[in-house]
Amino acid sequence: MQVITGVTRGGEIYTPAFVMAIEQTNCIGCGRCFKVCPREVFDLVEREELDELEADDYDDDDYGDDDDGFSDDTAMVMSLKNSLDCIGCGSCARICPKNCFTHEPQTLSA
Repeated sequence: MQVITGVTRGGEIYTPAFVMAIEQTNCIGCGRCFKVCPREVFDLVEREELDELEADDYDDDDYGDDDDGFSDDTAMVMSLKNSLDCIGCGSCARICPKNCFTHEPQTLSA
């Protein structure tokens, strides 16, 4: 299996590992990866509900009549906007405090 390789200015051959996935359940939406990425690979989006809450789990008396117990602030999470624009530098994985990224070398296309 042949993979994409690169060459440093010093002549060293290396194999870039491209972003394949983001573990959104671990992502805290801090935006560090977005800021450090030299390409437009990521997008900050609203976090989808990971677990459906049942209505009977909460009593209205616990939170007041018009308060559902949740913050009005919308939780955000990072997503892949254009993974094909990734150059395999790995900056996102190095800056991520929650280790949310999966990277892999890319095979050469015929």
